[in-house]
Amino acid sequence: MSTSPTHVENAVAACRPSNVEPVELTASSLSTTAPDYLRELKGELAAEGYQPAELTVSARFSEDCSIATQEEADRLRDLVRAGAFLGVGVVRVDIEDVSNPEKVRPALSALEERARREGVTLSVDGLDVSA
Repeated sequence: MSTSPTHVENAVAACRPSNVEPVELTASSLSTTAPDYLRELKGELAAEGYQPAELTVSARFSEDCSIATQEEADRLRDLVRAGAFLGVGVVRVDIEDVSNPEKVRPALSALEERARREGVTLSVDGLDVSA
């Protein structure tokens, strides 16, 4: 039985080595998520031979408040957009504090869907989103 190549296998088969070093950026190292800044940063990274592969973000949902939860989710959504703009494959969210997991899970599920639409993978550490 023969198996047909996957999309990844087809894409990789046509690859050749590149002289770029993948790097992991932290959200705290970004001055802003404004497009002009991100465009300049992306260009400078490329000029130095770096390709952003991951964007790591620390998140806190320490208040049991819907407004505070939405504000943090909005901040994360902005960072997912920034990561997609920079060309990262993964946005890694490290959740440091959660006061009410039941309030946070729907926000993170929506964020995961947004990341998928932006073409990046969302990885969440510190809270099981599917529970």
